[in-house]
Order: sequence, then structure tokens, then C-alpha cells
Amino acid sequence: MPPTSPRAQRTRGRIVDAALDLFERQGYDATTTTQVAAAAGVTQMTFFRHFPTKDAVVVSDPYDPLIADAVGAQPRDLPPFERVRRGMLAALGDVAPADDTTALRRVAVVAANPRLRAAVVLATATTERAIADRLVADGVPRLDATVAAAACLGACTAALLARTDARVPLAGTVARALEVLDA
Repeated sequence: MPPTSPRAQRTRGRIVDAALDLFERQGYDATTTTQVAAAAGVTQMTFFRHFPTKDAVVVSDPYDPLIADAVGAQPRDLPPFERVRRGMLAALGDVAPADDTTALRRVAVVAANPRLRAAVVLATATTERAIADRLVADGVPRLDATVAAAACLGACTAALLARTDARVPLAGTVARALEVLDA
């Protein structure tokens, strides 16, 4: 887990911004961690203190804990799918415009790189487990919790990777995916 002090958060943000700038300009595969660290004004050691791999810069999802907590905050009498759907909407509904832009830039880098798409699948499995665990803790059967989490996350991932309108914010894309799934 990366450091969470305000200073560490600023450093992490500089690394992400520098990495995304380089990935967009020269391509993900052509960019090294040395270049990212230099562009962010940090050492390679600092880069790796915040991100264990270059992939983690674009694949790690800062919204995972927020989503699991938001799912857990939904009324327990709702079906698991509806709790996950509402929880995801609640967690992503208050994303700041700057965070939204960064998230969408990450998605664009991932969408352009097949290997990163595979890494997203692995990262999404962690989010799925966190959501399912939260539902199971509330008494939802494991199968129901896992299917509800996987369905919602799968729809959102597919929608984000296939999005064509850059003007639509992250929350709007997620909301549309969950609408399609709910229909």
C-alpha cells in the first residue's frame, strides 16, 4: 500500500501525471520507469515506493475501497445486484473533475495496450473480491455476492474500454453501463 500523507499523495499524483504524459506522447511500451521518475522529479526508488510496477501506474484503482464501502452502505434488504449497482454509482458520483480526467486518461492508455487490458482483469478481480466479501459479511450467499459484483464490474470495464465520447465523464460512462445491465 503506498504512503498516504498529503506529501506522499502529491508525489504519487506527480508520478501519475508524468507517466500519463509520457505514455500518451511516446507510447506505454516505449516509456521506462526511469523516464517517468525523471519527468516527475523523483528517484526511481521513490517511483517504486509508490508503484510496484509500471503497470500499476495505470491499473491500480483508487476507487476500490470507496466502492466496497459504498456497496456496504446500501440498504441490506436490496438484492445483491442492486446494492452493487447503487454502491458503484454512489462511489463514483462524487469524483472530482481532475480525478475524472486522470481516470479517463488511464483508461485510454489501457484500451490501447492489450497487455494492460489483461492486467486490468487481474486488478478487477481484487475489486470483485472486496465487494463480494462486503456483501457476504452482510449475510449474502457467496455465489450471489460474487455474481453481482462480477456482473457490475464487467459491464463497467467493458463500457470504459469501449467508450467513444471523450466528453462523457467517468461516472456517466459507469451509469450508462449499469443502465444497460439493469435493463
